[in-house]
Amino acid sequence: MGESRISDIELVKTKDEYSSDENIEINVQFSVEGGLRDAFNETNWTKAYNNNDVSFKMKYGVKLTTGGFRKKELGRTIDTYRKASIFWTRNPKLVNPMKDRRIWVQVAKNFEPFIRLSEEEVRQELFDFDEKFVFKAEDLGKGTHKISAEAFASWQKHDYTEPGSVKNNSRDIEIKIN
Repeated sequence: MGESRISDIELVKTKDEYSSDENIEINVQFSVEGGLRDAFNETNWTKAYNNNDVSFKMKYGVKLTTGGFRKKELGRTIDTYRKASIFWTRNPKLVNPMKDRRIWVQVAKNFEPFIRLSEEEVRQELFDFDEKFVFKAEDLGKGTHKISAEAFASWQKHDYTEPGSVKNNSRDIEIKIN
């Protein structure tokens, strides 16, 4: 299995300037790429199911910060899980009629289940992230502020992967508070 990494973290802001009585919304978008993502495919999850390795849990977190040397956290730090359950099905919508495929995956994001019909869609649900942070502009105070994000993810050993963890930081964005 190749090296895994977190892609460039993108901070998406709704606007550049806010008044001090507004709420600021920033979306943090990133993906887990590389060996782990490539190893999570139909062949491997079928083999894992046959070896009773039927769940995959990835812990991840996102932290938004502002400031220079003394960083201050913004909003609530996200520290949660994504889980994939590998299961056997007879559902004709999930089974490709050209293959004898019956093993499939359900991904739980914030305890909400998703079943997708292709390998790539399953990978997107499990390994692509878009987390929303909302906080008050008055928490920052007047002036121009630099905001950055830090993301991490970790997982355990499975039939198709070794245990690992990845971490990455974003570039700063600027927000002006009037």
